Amino acid sequence: MNPTPSPLTSNTQGTAGVSGVSAAPGAPAPAHHAAKKLLVLIAEAALEKRLVADALRLGAHGYTVHDVRGGGRMGPREALWEADKSVEIKVVCEPAVADTIGRHVLNAYAANYSITLYFADVGVLRAEKF
Repeated sequence: MNPTPSPLTSNTQGTAGVSGVSAAPGAPAPAHHAAKKLLVLIAEAALEKRLVADALRLGAHGYTVHDVRGGGRMGPREALWEADKSVEIKVVCEPAVADTIGRHVLNAYAANYSITLYFADVGVLRAEKF
């Protein structure tokens, strides 16, 4: 049964995966992939432990964290001092889990912290990991 798309995850723009990838002549065909949702959170580094704990508690099976720099309407975040650092947290999961995490993060943190969220459809191999 496919879950009903939510307002947060139903209007995605990016896709990635192995569909459309051709095997070289004589090579085995690519394995079947499963559709999942990629949730990307870009937030103040001070939130990293809380965001990871929240994601796992709300159903994510894993995550990846990177230190990042960037800028936007509030100016640059160059990580020149501790309070100016940002992290990017990526979670690949079921669409309903991504939606639950996204709603929680918006409700719990967006009013007081610099945070960006986005979703993308992804195709994964070894779907049981996600």
